Amino acid sequence: MDSAHIADLIRGATVWIIPVILAITLHEAAHGWAASKLGDPTARLMGRVTLNPLAHIDPFGTLILPALLLIIKAPFLFGYAKPVPVNFSRLNNPRRDMALVALAGPASNVLLATVAALLAHVVDWAPAMASEWLADNLSNMFWLNLVLAVFNMLPIPPLDGGRILVSILPDRLAWKVARLERAGLFVVIAVLFLLPFMAAQLGVTLDVAGTLIWTPVEMLASVIKTITGH
Repeated sequence: MDSAHIADLIRGATVWIIPVILAITLHEAAHGWAASKLGDPTARLMGRVTLNPLAHIDPFGTLILPALLLIIKAPFLFGYAKPVPVNFSRLNNPRRDMALVALAGPASNVLLATVAALLAHVVDWAPAMASEWLADNLSNMFWLNLVLAVFNMLPIPPLDGGRILVSILPDRLAWKVARLERAGLFVVIAVLFLLPFMAAQLGVTLDVAGTLIWTPVEMLASVIKTITGH
């Protein structure tokens, strides 16, 4: 393998690794920060209210899973970090604050996507050798953060949208939805990936990811691009 090929591989890896780590790190830190502000210091005391990615990285969810999705050319890229510990009973208003803590993660991703869109305006100011690399990083950061925001807002625990749903449902229904916590992520992956794959074997096109993920992502992207002057 020649040096040019190695350089291309390194460049290709960094334009994804950097956005993935930034997106997931900020997402988890935002959960911990919100919990701390709302009465639960658990994450702060465990050193999880930090932008140091080493405090949040999960080897499989942050690195291996996104890499596998890239390799198999999945319809979208996502990953996860070590969940931030939150003691909901210590929150000032557990029902309300559980929703706010959950919302902080996706909100941080929308914010990071907006920052990426704003920074895209200065790409032309970068040296020629760095401008393309920077543009790719910002583009990946923009789309990846929007995908993570929308994906995490799906109303199934343990995703943030599921926790928000639990916080607003009546107790009887909330308990039933909360019981999906352990299996919820597997259900989401099955619906987004396995179900369309099985349907395709039968000659049926089932674009679940397009409906649940890409449609709202493109709508959100359009709003942010308008706000940031693109």
